[in-house]
Amino acid sequence: TQYKNFILKIIICGTKFSLRQMSVLEILKFPDPRLRTIAKPVDDFGKNLKTLSQDMLDTMYQAPGIGLAATQVNVHIQLIVVDISQTKDEPVILVNPELELSGEILEAEEGCLSLPGIYEKVSRRTIAKVFGQDIEGNDINFTSEGLLAVCIQHEVDHLRGKVFVDYISNLKRSRIKRKLVKNRVA
Repeated sequence: TQYKNFILKIIICGTKFSLRQMSVLEILKFPDPRLRTIAKPVDDFGKNLKTLSQDMLDTMYQAPGIGLAATQVNVHIQLIVVDISQTKDEPVILVNPELELSGEILEAEEGCLSLPGIYEKVSRRTIAKVFGQDIEGNDINFTSEGLLAVCIQHEVDHLRGKVFVDYISNLKRSRIKRKLVKNRVA
């Protein structure tokens, strides 16, 4: 059949090809206490980490969102994925990220996959120098600016047990919590 011929052509050309089923993980919702867990550094850069990072990308794209931390999918290791591109084909995977912040302070509206439908103004630095490792364990460092810098700061906060509503007033945070809990019960 046509499908068998396609597979045969791939084998003959020596191309290694594998089909991977998309895996979408459950995203923890605020005020779930597991979102407050401090993530542990990654020291095993094996197959499980690569699978988890791909599953996190699948989850983020499906949600849809522009960033996701392992903490949000109840895996408490220092791993984040980000993709701010319009075409959703420029993923950034960061392991054990550390940030050095600079630049102006920008107040902008943020949302979060753990707080669906909630948007609030948060102040963040416009430049973040990023230190960490890639998915293979190689040291990396680069400077991010604008939306990428803000998104990386937001996701690194998750690794530290923080959510963006921690930056707003207690009154607003309490209202948001009640709204989210009420919507889940309904």
